[in-house]
Amino acid sequence: MTETRDDTYAWLTQEAYDRLKAELEHLAGPGRIEIAKKIEAAREEGDLRENGGYHAAKDQQGMQEARIRQLTHILENARVGEPPRTTGVVGPGMTVTIRFERDDDEVTFLLASREEVGAPIDVYSPKSPLGSAINGKKVGETATYTLPNGRSTTVEILDAVPYGGS
Repeated sequence: MTETRDDTYAWLTQEAYDRLKAELEHLAGPGRIEIAKKIEAAREEGDLRENGGYHAAKDQQGMQEARIRQLTHILENARVGEPPRTTGVVGPGMTVTIRFERDDDEVTFLLASREEVGAPIDVYSPKSPLGSAINGKKVGETATYTLPNGRSTTVEILDAVPYGGS
């Protein structure tokens, strides 16, 4: 069997990649200039210890720099286009339907990067506890994973088909 999954990359559509790249270019260029001007204007107001505008601008700068680092990492580690997919096998870019063992609830979602906003269905990350547990599983198989409360739950894979878009 040929391995078709690669957990080291985030698969992004061209649209998502372009959107994230534009956000990075804005934050790293004009965004940095804007925040530097805010900091300088607040600095000119005097005593920095009691200057709320200065501290708010510095906090905003810190959050902006963190987002720049996050976007840089995502874009450096992204694969653009369609991930290799096999109907019946769970992986990035697949619409997956699962059933929770204890209560028979069924859930359908897209297994993809959380940066794929705008999908008409819920998006679960392949790196989430559920995503990690089901990635590579076939229809009919079960997977057990740990919930945030420390308990384990088991799901059965009911369907896994390539995502068709909106």
